[in-house]
Amino acid sequence: MNVNDLHGRSVLVTGAGSGIGKATALACARRGADLHLCDLNEAGLAETEALARELGRDVFARRVDVAARDEMRAFAEAVHERVDAVDLLVNNAGVAIGGGFLDTSLEDWDWIVDINLKGVVYGCHFFAPAMVARGRGGHIVNISSLAGYLASEALSAYATTKFAVRGLSEALRDELQRFDIGVTAVCPGIIDTPITSNARLRGAAMERPETREQMISTYRRRGYGPERVAENILKAVGKNRAIAPISLESWVGHYLQRFVPGLVRRLNRRLGERVRRQQAQSQ
Repeated sequence: MNVNDLHGRSVLVTGAGSGIGKATALACARRGADLHLCDLNEAGLAETEALARELGRDVFARRVDVAARDEMRAFAEAVHERVDAVDLLVNNAGVAIGGGFLDTSLEDWDWIVDINLKGVVYGCHFFAPAMVARGRGGHIVNISSLAGYLASEALSAYATTKFAVRGLSEALRDELQRFDIGVTAVCPGIIDTPITSNARLRGAAMERPETREQMISTYRRRGYGPERVAENILKAVGKNRAIAPISLESWVGHYLQRFVPGLVRRLNRRLGERVRRQQAQSQ
């Protein structure tokens, strides 16, 4: 897909009210795309819509819970009343849980799987068939994570969903390539977005008040904002990449996992031991 000029193209972004979703929507708008946007964050969604309209774009925005099948179906029906199919689908909406498996409740699993995995499944299910039927190609972006190829016991549930998103993306890419529809799994890395503030933290070490503040501070100091991610997402779409690491640490992790997986496992075990020591000290 030519992403340098998106005039006449229709782009749909989930989780468009903040972070990577907002930045990606506005990056597309600046290149001429009309937008279909959704988020649970109505205030953030309204801000993204207003900024895109200031750029002269046509925007359809709706409050949608991507984990709710009926809401996603209704959203798709409304979108397809406006266009035959979207040209670029960005399944971005996501949440995070910090903590090990033993500290993660089934309710937490339901929450993160419903949003991070089923939300992507619903996005693909309700929008990809229309792209196929239209017969003019397109592209699907599914936001995975650095944790989509580097598992850690401190991110057990989160990594599970992001590995699944990457697997779905690779399988779907093979299936849709004959229709000239590309699929890219994007793995951003350590990005300064609201996900760190809204993450659920489980386990004694994770639940300490200073843990969240340290996490937010680390991401902020890293200084890699969602606008840079958005530009690199569009580059990945333009090059039709299957997997798109974004930040430096994501590229490093990608190659470490491919070429020295034993080293990665040792580093992860050490990280797990450190977390357990912190947990023991907090009890």
